[in-house]
Amino acid sequence: MTRVVRFHEYGEPDVLQIDDIEVSPPAADEVQINVRAIGLNRAEVMFRRNAYLQEAEFPSQLGYEAAGTIKALGHEVENFAVGDIVSVIPTLDMARWGTYGEIINVPARHVVRHPENLTYEQAAASWMQYVTAWGALIEQAKLSAGEFVIVSAASSSVGIAAIQVARSVGANVIATTRTHAKAEALRSAGAHHVIATAEEDLPARVNTITEGKGARVVFDPIGGPAIAQLADCMSVGGILLEYGALSSTEGPFPQFAVLGKSLTLKGYLYTEIVSDDAILERAKSFINDGLRSGTLAPLISRTFAFDEIQEATRFLESNEQVGKIVVRVE
Repeated sequence: MTRVVRFHEYGEPDVLQIDDIEVSPPAADEVQINVRAIGLNRAEVMFRRNAYLQEAEFPSQLGYEAAGTIKALGHEVENFAVGDIVSVIPTLDMARWGTYGEIINVPARHVVRHPENLTYEQAAASWMQYVTAWGALIEQAKLSAGEFVIVSAASSSVGIAAIQVARSVGANVIATTRTHAKAEALRSAGAHHVIATAEEDLPARVNTITEGKGARVVFDPIGGPAIAQLADCMSVGGILLEYGALSSTEGPFPQFAVLGKSLTLKGYLYTEIVSDDAILERAKSFINDGLRSGTLAPLISRTFAFDEIQEATRFLESNEQVGKIVVRVE
């Protein structure tokens, strides 16, 4: 028997409970992992609330990220060995391959040997955020040195990752946050400029920072009315990648900005990257190189014990964090 986190109905964090279950041996193409650390993501909150792309079948497991050591291998798995230190790249089905547990099974293609300089906590805090940011900024937007990129809601783990990914290729980062409360933390995380959207005129500040040119790339998880305002901040030929829908209201389509500047507005899903073997390999290479060199350095806001999973999730939902929330499994 092993302990896993499950929920038996949709709801708030108190529906999460630790159950003792029997974990099956790994399937032919799977790796079984003794988990040492788990990374938390907002997608898991949405899944637990029935506000995600996937519906739960109760009782449901959940979780996208973890790090630990290999316990067992499926008979088709090559290039791994029992005892290897590994971390998990989020799968396409968190209910089937949930990572909130002491022992988990994960498809081998979603397992990676991370650099030895990382702790389990850092490794568990890496893959969702860096794959998401890399896929949007590098693979799709082709962000390059000297260009301006706007990173919205920049204090999230993906926001921090986007700042680091953009800086690693020499781009200029404009980070946005609601108030100045997190401004210094964002500058410390690498943002060249920070704009508090509830306290400042976003288009005016971007116009000043970019000397009237605007930003070619925007990376936004908010949506709603913010899209029209962000479109006003963009340069001719710019691309806005929308990877979330944190806004509870829809906004107007910015048709004049889109037409006048020949803008591209693209819905972006993490699954676009992990569904393609060749792209996933490019992501692994870029991210592992960055983690090894230190140009990519996971920022952990706070670490919780496994028994504190409800408290850890409540902290995630508070939006008080700058960076990643990690749960340690002893």
